[in-house]
Amino acid sequence: MNYQEALERLRAEMPLFMEMGVSYEDGAPVPTAYLPEAFARNHQLAMDAQPALQTVGNAGIPSLFTTFVNPKVFEVLFAKNQAAIILGEVRQGDWTDDTALFPVIEHAGEVTSYGDYNEDGTATANANWPNRQNYIFQIVKQYGERELARAGKARLNWIGELDASAATQLNKFHNLTYFYGVGQLQSFGLLNDPGLTAFLTPAPKAFGNNQWITGTVVTATANEIFADIQSLFLQLVNQTFGLVNNRTKVVLAMSPASRMALTATNSFNVNVETLLQKNFPNIRVEDAVQYGGVSTTNPQGYATGGFIVQMIAEVVENQETGFCAYSEKMRSHPIIRAVSSFKQKVTGATWGAVIRQPANAAQMIGI
Repeated sequence: MNYQEALERLRAEMPLFMEMGVSYEDGAPVPTAYLPEAFARNHQLAMDAQPALQTVGNAGIPSLFTTFVNPKVFEVLFAKNQAAIILGEVRQGDWTDDTALFPVIEHAGEVTSYGDYNEDGTATANANWPNRQNYIFQIVKQYGERELARAGKARLNWIGELDASAATQLNKFHNLTYFYGVGQLQSFGLLNDPGLTAFLTPAPKAFGNNQWITGTVVTATANEIFADIQSLFLQLVNQTFGLVNNRTKVVLAMSPASRMALTATNSFNVNVETLLQKNFPNIRVEDAVQYGGVSTTNPQGYATGGFIVQMIAEVVENQETGFCAYSEKMRSHPIIRAVSSFKQKVTGATWGAVIRQPANAAQMIGI
């Protein structure tokens, strides 16, 4: 009997198997019971694979296939640009100007007793021309074609990120000049204008020092902190000969850490900020890191003497106290194409902070 005969015999007996509940799918091998004895004895699985691997043994897959990249890109955070919020910001002139003059007029004169033939008594005015010098600064964006293509594979909008970086750097420098001006130029800032009055010293505290905060603890009492702010306001009133009063719009500027001291609460469960709002209804409190002490983590802090607090009357007799001034906020120059790269210059220009009425500001150091 050969294999074909065995298959025909299986098919002939299949109806009997089906009556007994056994089924046989087409293509399945013929059961050995139907095969010739010699064929069944030698019927076994072929083992013709190579006995050893020809490739390097591998127990995994490349890690890039199991690496997840979060599609949301987070940006490194920087301290806020607060100078313009504290003092306001305006454009003065343009980037072609070297010097800006800010005229000041002072009325003067004297009266004398009347007489029909008396010609004494004079009315005059004195003009000054305070000036500031323009400081123009720049930054250059550069990028290559392959650099953009590689960043695109990482789903990064590289040109957009460079644009944002340039804007950030220009704004940061503007903010710095608004606080400190530019060295070697007739340019000053909110913290070092030579016309500002001398710093006051905070009163001694029960804790044993003059500070509001010692380390990370508010050690001054609410009443002691409020008394220091009262002293600032009183200094402002005295400097302006009463033109500033407790209904004048004023801004109280300090470091973010010092601002936390305003949460100190007195024995009547009233904190400093509530006392300020009740007694000076038109006060607003702002904070900036530049009012803190200089340190490795705060290189833009005030260099000596500790933390600062300033009180500035915004407008007195319809005249603004001062403003942060720029002549160019962000000027984009043409994009220059090289063989396979691009570059573009971006320019800004600043006058620093212009304090028109220095007597409208009082300051205290060492809090």
